[in-house]
Amino acid sequence: MRRAAVRTQPFRYSVAIVTTDELVRPEAETYLAPDYDLRVLQTWDELMALMKKESPDAIFLDIDTVRERSEDGIAALAELRSMRPDLILAALTRSDSRNTRHKAIEAIVDEYLVAPIDFQEVLIVLNRALEKRVAEIEYRTEQEKEAEQQSFLELIGASEAMLQVYEAIRRVSDSNSTVLIRGESGTGKELVARAIVASGARSEKPFISINCAALPENLIETELFGHEKGAFTDAKTARAGHIELAHTGTLFLDEIATLGLSLQSKLLRVLEDRVVTRIGGKTEKKIDFRLLAATNDDLEGMVEAGQFREDLYYRINVVPIVLPPLRERKSDLPLLVDHFLRIYCRENGKPLKQVESEALAVMEEYDWPGNIRELENVIQRLVIMNDRQVISVKDLPQQMLVASNASQEAILIPEEGVDFDAEMGRIELAYLQAALHRTGGKKSAAAILLGIDPQRMKYLCRKRNL
Repeated sequence: MRRAAVRTQPFRYSVAIVTTDELVRPEAETYLAPDYDLRVLQTWDELMALMKKESPDAIFLDIDTVRERSEDGIAALAELRSMRPDLILAALTRSDSRNTRHKAIEAIVDEYLVAPIDFQEVLIVLNRALEKRVAEIEYRTEQEKEAEQQSFLELIGASEAMLQVYEAIRRVSDSNSTVLIRGESGTGKELVARAIVASGARSEKPFISINCAALPENLIETELFGHEKGAFTDAKTARAGHIELAHTGTLFLDEIATLGLSLQSKLLRVLEDRVVTRIGGKTEKKIDFRLLAATNDDLEGMVEAGQFREDLYYRINVVPIVLPPLRERKSDLPLLVDHFLRIYCRENGKPLKQVESEALAVMEEYDWPGNIRELENVIQRLVIMNDRQVISVKDLPQQMLVASNASQEAILIPEEGVDFDAEMGRIELAYLQAALHRTGGKKSAAAILLGIDPQRMKYLCRKRNL
């Protein structure tokens, strides 16, 4: 939608009305044409042709006449909304059916108007809706600018822990040093790898990524080293492996700790000599690549247990970057929520949603064991399954609400229990002191404030030596 704030000459918003009702045109022209660039169309095809040339800022769609049935008109509304999330969209109808109204609202219309249409009222409604939408777009633009300032490429966050990660990325991006990215599952380790590459000299070169945990060991060996024709039964043609494909670029090995010991030995030789031999081949190929590795495992413990080669550990643990779990960077949660709301509202053709403060407070209490990946999935589900513009506490997943209640119980009643009478006495004293402070020590006024009779107030004050 165009913004009025940047007008350099007289500007008129465009409005399209789609209906076969001949009574609409003269009324619309009388009330809307003086202030708006008005188009009155009769068919859906005419509207689509107009939108290819210049999309209107507002569309009033007669859902009774645009297609054969009102249900088809509802579908048309949903299609328009998906095409233009910022469009001012109104449904016109002669039906006062609650079911039809409900379906139109589900299609996310801004207004639902039942004939006979009062275009003097339409003018007021349209002006208000356009002003609101322009304000929403300007606010969203400011939010996006702010989010850009609190992010690093695809990484989102302004907490101290994330600022340290950004600084580490900047320092290693132009070097060829091997980087070991550590962090729990779902924290965004591959995003860190991509940020390192995007910031460095190999940004235009190949970025080859393989998840070592996603394939059985025999397939990983083929994926890493490639094979020659006839190396095994199904090897009908020769194929380069991921290490070879990463020549001049970057190889990212995610979940490197899942490699078996034999594969660890072969990888160590590649890292030491920078040469690779395909399975079934005899020719060594010199490969220029940078290695980035990631893991969520305790590599030091695996080395002690003989599950990970010590020499390979030292070869890959040149520059470690540790990504904090989401529970340790809760201050970034509002930024991440806004980020994913923008992505999934845009993808699903929905106006930008908001999360009410109470719901955000519950989300901040939750520990997010699945980290950023879990948060992204939750936001995607809330966008798809919720037609309201504001996401409330009741929309949140059950496990989050249970965790919030459990947190409140832990605060109220610790594991060692409480002295109930002492706690009630403390609360009683606090209320008495607060009421007396508010009323300047006047007990009769304090009694009114606490909703008790003056005689009881005097008794409680004597009891508490107040």
